Amino acid sequence: MNYWLMKSEPDAYGIEDLKRDRTTVWDGVRNYQARNFLRSMAPGDLVFFYHSNTTPPGIVGLMKVAEANIDDPTQFDAKSKYYDPKATKESPRWQTVVVAFVEIFPQFLSLDALRETFNPDELSVVRQGNRLSVMPVPEEVAQTILKQAKG
Repeated sequence: MNYWLMKSEPDAYGIEDLKRDRTTVWDGVRNYQARNFLRSMAPGDLVFFYHSNTTPPGIVGLMKVAEANIDDPTQFDAKSKYYDPKATKESPRWQTVVVAFVEIFPQFLSLDALRETFNPDELSVVRQGNRLSVMPVPEEVAQTILKQAKG
């Protein structure tokens, strides 16, 4: 099992939305490095849900990969802001995963708190200017996050 961190703006899709929906397709990722991380995910991997572009940003909960290596349906939808005219059903360019709700953490872990605990080599979300929306989390770091988030 691997650990990941995925960012979403709570106004667009937050942890409460996932709790309500139980599962969702994590669509709309249009960065090749993030896409490659999505391609590396496997069912059962655990994912930290990070609320971005809010005050303060931080880790709010946990989800797991329910299905892996599915074609992002938004790449084929001409009405979607994530439409990619170069993508075809025969040759899709963007893959993603289906995630399932696990829990909302009792302890919110703000970006500032994460910076106090981890350096950028340990947890890339604390790196100044990091805009990547999907990133791996080393197991040792993930275990520390889980302990802190559960109080």
